[in-house]
Amino acid sequence: MVFDRDIARFAVGVIGNVIALILFLSPLPTFIRIWKNKSVQQFSPIPYLATFVNCGLWVLYGIPWVQPNSILVVTINGTGLVIEIVYLALFFLYSDRKLRTKVFLVILGEIIFVATLAICVLSFVHGNKKRAAIVGSICMVGNILMYASPLAVMKLVIKTKSVEYMPFFLSLFSFLNGVSWTAYALIRFDAYILAPNSMGTVLGLAQLLLYATYYKSTKRQIAERETKGELVMAEKSVTGAAQKPRNDSRV
Repeated sequence: MVFDRDIARFAVGVIGNVIALILFLSPLPTFIRIWKNKSVQQFSPIPYLATFVNCGLWVLYGIPWVQPNSILVVTINGTGLVIEIVYLALFFLYSDRKLRTKVFLVILGEIIFVATLAICVLSFVHGNKKRAAIVGSICMVGNILMYASPLAVMKLVIKTKSVEYMPFFLSLFSFLNGVSWTAYALIRFDAYILAPNSMGTVLGLAQLLLYATYYKSTKRQIAERETKGELVMAEKSVTGAAQKPRNDSRV
């Protein structure tokens, strides 16, 4: 049986689409928590801002006028773009004024950047190879930023010895996404997809190792907070009961 690279690449690309979709949806528990608490707490907007611009850049890379035969790149990144818009809208809604302003300015800057790049490349650069080289190089940087964006969260994890604010499924599917798109890029060599996704595989693995290292200490910290909260509530109840007879005697 002859190995057909195009069929294999398409099959791996479909798998990559499924994994990437799960990756985009993996922060859902985080945003449900934000919605319930009406606060973003210590969650960082950086991963979602990085993913937003990254998806926009890869949609531009995958269109026929830049890189033909890359429909799978467009479908998943177009879907991811819509999902990130929803996430950032929730983040914007439940942030304080200072953070909300920062998020808005970054989003505006990213939209202007991608739109300007698209207009310049499609208007002034001729030929798919040149367009793919320019957009692909920028996509590499954007993809690396997306994969590296949890570094700030990883720093917080090491500092606090807690993975509470580093969602497990986001880390897991970042790793799997990197693996699948690395394989996709190797079947029919594409350096622009290979470089950032191989780096993403390493960073995703690093996050999983951090999670394994600090999982037990996180559980312990949460249990201590809950115990402390129960003790405070008990103290308030005792204090209230002690003060009540005094109030009655004054009447």
